[in-house]
Amino acid sequence: MAAVSSASPAPFVHPSVPSPAPSPEPPAGSSESAARGPSEAELLDFVRRIAADEALVASLPLDPEGRTWMRLNGPGGSEAWLIGWPPGTGTGWHDHGGSRGAFTTAGGELTEHSLAARLPTEGWKTLELADGVDRSRRLGKGRGRAFGPHHVHEVLNLAPNEHAVSAHAYYPPLPLMRRYSRTGAVLRLEEVERPGEWE
Repeated sequence: MAAVSSASPAPFVHPSVPSPAPSPEPPAGSSESAARGPSEAELLDFVRRIAADEALVASLPLDPEGRTWMRLNGPGGSEAWLIGWPPGTGTGWHDHGGSRGAFTTAGGELTEHSLAARLPTEGWKTLELADGVDRSRRLGKGRGRAFGPHHVHEVLNLAPNEHAVSAHAYYPPLPLMRRYSRTGAVLRLEEVERPGEWE
């Protein structure tokens, strides 16, 4: 993945994109208190507003050879990104290390393949997926989705000659990403990436 050059803007939230109001504090010691921070719905609202900011989206440099990105300050301490996708690029299968998140297409169209199954996070190298767990959706400009902490997917720009751009947010900030390969119904854990290894 190609990064935006060192001359790219520092992390920021564009002034026209206010952060959502914080959620009420859950009682200390409640199971909800462990899940403080923006909800999936709040993350989705944030990335939709980022994707609708045409000036911000246009400020992302696009590279014909690889993905580019700009880091943003997400709401409530979340991690946020604006990502450019050249034709034919994708992420490969991965998860988000237990973070919840959301993304919205800001230009072009992206395709998401995901698994409607909760995978164990530890203690395996290969899994055979059951029939019926595959989901696919096409996300054109302005369309997005939120997901929970156990989401496994790949995102692709299948267009032959058009860039796509998308806005993403995760909470808590990504502690790691597990990357998988897939052959038919067999999913194999290939590597675990830590922060800084995908930036």
